[in-house]
Amino acid sequence: MAGGAMTDTDGAHKNYPGKMTIFVFLACLVASSGGLIFGYDIGISGGVTSMDSFLIKFFPSVYAKEKEMVETNQYCKFDSELLTLFTSSLYLAALIASLFASVITRKFGRRITMLGGGVIFLVGAILNGAAADVAMLIIGRILLGIGVGFSNQAVPLYLSEMAPARMRGMLNISFQLMITVGILAANLINYFTDKIAGGWGWRVSLGLAAVPAVIMAGGSLFLPDTPNSLLSRGKENEARAMLRRIRGTDDVGPEYDDLVAASEASKAIENPWRTLLERRYRPQLVMSLLIPTLQQLTGINVVMFYAPVLFKTIGFGGTASLMSAVITGLVNMFATFVSIATVDRLGRRKLLLQGGVQMIFAQFILGTLIAVKFGTAGVANISRGYAIVVVLCICLFVSAFAWSWGPLGWLVPSEIFPLEIRSAAQSVVVVFNMAFTFIIAQIFLMMLCHLKFGLFYFFGAMELIMTGFVFFFLPETKGIPIEEMDRIWGKHWYWRRFVGAGAGGKVEITSTV
Repeated sequence: MAGGAMTDTDGAHKNYPGKMTIFVFLACLVASSGGLIFGYDIGISGGVTSMDSFLIKFFPSVYAKEKEMVETNQYCKFDSELLTLFTSSLYLAALIASLFASVITRKFGRRITMLGGGVIFLVGAILNGAAADVAMLIIGRILLGIGVGFSNQAVPLYLSEMAPARMRGMLNISFQLMITVGILAANLINYFTDKIAGGWGWRVSLGLAAVPAVIMAGGSLFLPDTPNSLLSRGKENEARAMLRRIRGTDDVGPEYDDLVAASEASKAIENPWRTLLERRYRPQLVMSLLIPTLQQLTGINVVMFYAPVLFKTIGFGGTASLMSAVITGLVNMFATFVSIATVDRLGRRKLLLQGGVQMIFAQFILGTLIAVKFGTAGVANISRGYAIVVVLCICLFVSAFAWSWGPLGWLVPSEIFPLEIRSAAQSVVVVFNMAFTFIIAQIFLMMLCHLKFGLFYFFGAMELIMTGFVFFFLPETKGIPIEEMDRIWGKHWYWRRFVGAGAGGKVEITSTV
């Protein structure tokens, strides 16, 4: 990829010439707005579903159950299949769309895929803001999901290919940072639109999703395509000129030669999906399946897009629940900066392990706090002080995720896939991320109703498993050129049985997507 590194056959490593240019910074800033549309939708959904006016219009049975006396089981009052379908339909649409987006990205370029995603998301936002019935709401959500699927497929690739190798990690995490900015913006908007007299504030919240869509679609019109994408479509002269522009130097010969060689090598693989299933790629296959799956099993999306509903369930008033969601959104955004500042210094494993342990403690403490007050009956009144402690526990959990599994769940897979299986493996990552986001969204309210406070123990147990997985099975990838990444599997106590202890000897063609 652009901004990569190369190795001689003796294993010596040297950096390509070039620097971080303003042009690249602005291009990556615009491209990362794909995270903005994803984050805004995560934040906006839970907020509007806690607004009385929205529930009265579209989900009156949920509203009626919510307004029953306090003796109503708090765990179950939001359990509605229709309400769940509204929230989770986006993620199923994104899952399916990402499969088509991978083909479009390869054939027409990353920029066109982002442009299409922004336009489709814009149409969905307009439909949701103007919704007259539940069907119109869900159709709008599906269009939003298609936009998210396109952006999640194209944006990480674009960021990786535009960035200089030494800044690839930081610029990749900018995608996650934009997700957190989108969540925070949505939480703030929900807080203020809930106060609009007349009960139409939810339309403003849903309709304002058009703003990040316009930013992404409009910005994509002016974005350059990556040298990798231009080369894959036979535009050699344009690719060389673009590489010179984004590196800020005319001395791009070695990097360009490697890009050409890498492009030819990838074309030699007839079926990357079949290649991914070969025994020697077993570590990469397992990581492409488990990392996105485990990322969703932290329970983070439950907290983020159901935060207002969750806070309302444990006794916060409507406005107080929205403000509490704003607080968690702020924590989420600022904690992501911790990852940006430390990921290349401390390494991936340390952040994942520390974040995992912190999430485990937060989930078990949170489950215990709710169990003490609500028990299995789900009936209680909680004091202001007790509620503050609950919010602090949730912030403890969110901050841990934001500097560990949040950004690294996208970054680590982008580092470990060799060129010949990269397109197939990245598609697997996106599909499994969206699939488990959909599944968790679909069953969360039902699980809260049936597992009660045990739901938090469930997610805590999942975090215990994933932290053990990182400790035993994920080697450190910090500072390792991607063309040498196969060596870490050959040296690993478990994975070397699949790839062989001598894997990764001498490499000539390199790339760093």
